[in-house]
Amino acid sequence: MAIAAAFVNSFSNSLQPLTQHSSASHSFYPPPLSFCFPKQNVGSAHLVFCSQIPSDHVANSGKWRTRASFFTGFLTNRKAVAVKTLKEELYQEVNPLDRGAEASPEDQARVDQIAQQLETINDIKEPLKSNLLNGKWELIYTTSESLLQTKRPKFLRPNGKIYQAINVDTLRAQNIETWPFFNQATANLVPLNSRRVAVKFDYFRIAGVIPIKSPGSGRGQLEITYLDEELRISRGNRGNLFILKMVDPTYKVPL
Repeated sequence: MAIAAAFVNSFSNSLQPLTQHSSASHSFYPPPLSFCFPKQNVGSAHLVFCSQIPSDHVANSGKWRTRASFFTGFLTNRKAVAVKTLKEELYQEVNPLDRGAEASPEDQARVDQIAQQLETINDIKEPLKSNLLNGKWELIYTTSESLLQTKRPKFLRPNGKIYQAINVDTLRAQNIETWPFFNQATANLVPLNSRRVAVKFDYFRIAGVIPIKSPGSGRGQLEITYLDEELRISRGNRGNLFILKMVDPTYKVPL
């Protein structure tokens, strides 16, 4: 880019016939580069115009390219290290919390703080356009009371794994409970922007087999605030936080 800029400036300021440059004036650089244009008809004369870029411009542009490349790589590496460290901290925080059911207010604040730091350095700015969103995700932490059911006796809560699957190509989603109830719900997704969707549930399945059509009241919104190949962070319209890990990127939600 620097060479191109020097070339344009040199050409526009003063097109002149090619002349001899003294090697002494460029003792620390190789000879200057010359650019010649095809013959131009000026009356009956045929002229060849050339322009030269001083070799110090060429050498300096190479240095700048090297420095810019090093700086970009340095920042990329630092960001990757920061993401890796934050994800490890997040997993350490949520692992003993039983998906959030055992989280104290202090635990919730700490998890939310780490989630916000990851959201700040999120590379995927338009997650609804990313194939990384596709597949089955395991819920590892939430603040949603409707999912955790902490006011119920523990044997009446969902004790097995909970999954959420999303397919962006069909705009379908599915929530899957395992032991002991095996309930499921499917929904249509309506994009509100490149990060947020309206969720409209259409069917619930009791014990995974008894279908019940949604009465129409099962609605909400979900914003994907962080996404990579193994971790997804989302926030609901009621302020709830959802943290999920990818378990099966090939899973397809029933239509």
